Amino acid sequence: MPTIFTHAIVPLAIAAAAGRGVISPKLAIAGALFAILPDADVVGFALGIEYADEWGHRGATHSLAFAALFAAATALIWKEARSIGAWLFLTLAMASHGLLDTLTSGGLGAALYWPLDNARIFAPYTPVRVSPIGMDFFSGRGLVTIMSEIKWIWLPCIALALAGWGARRVSRGDATRSRL
Repeated sequence: MPTIFTHAIVPLAIAAAAGRGVISPKLAIAGALFAILPDADVVGFALGIEYADEWGHRGATHSLAFAALFAAATALIWKEARSIGAWLFLTLAMASHGLLDTLTSGGLGAALYWPLDNARIFAPYTPVRVSPIGMDFFSGRGLVTIMSEIKWIWLPCIALALAGWGARRVSRGDATRSRL
């Protein structure tokens, strides 16, 4: 799995690209939390839930359906999430977690298609090093993981955020020039 920091960067980059007028700061922070949340399934280890079980690590909570349902449930209790755009953003934020996990070089893959299919899958290309868990994160292997995440996830996310910012700036410039 990528680190929690890397999971959070995806919705934050999307929010930065879209701008505050489209995705509010509150919604952006919620998106970052949604992107991290699927890994709460690791508590299952302490409860005797096996990694490969339906509700084990990278199981149901990493699926596209879970992301959509969790975003819908959130919309029922949080007014800011009650638009199609907010629901789509929150769904994409949580779904990005499982999608990123399919890009890693280890583990069992992610159950993206649960409940229709419990199979754990990987993307055809897996360039991101799987993150060590616990204190091993602070080892040489952890550093290699961070470097692969910077290359394959952070840099593209930064490029996306800058492209959105640049497009908004150019658009505002065109609107300003047309009023002159």
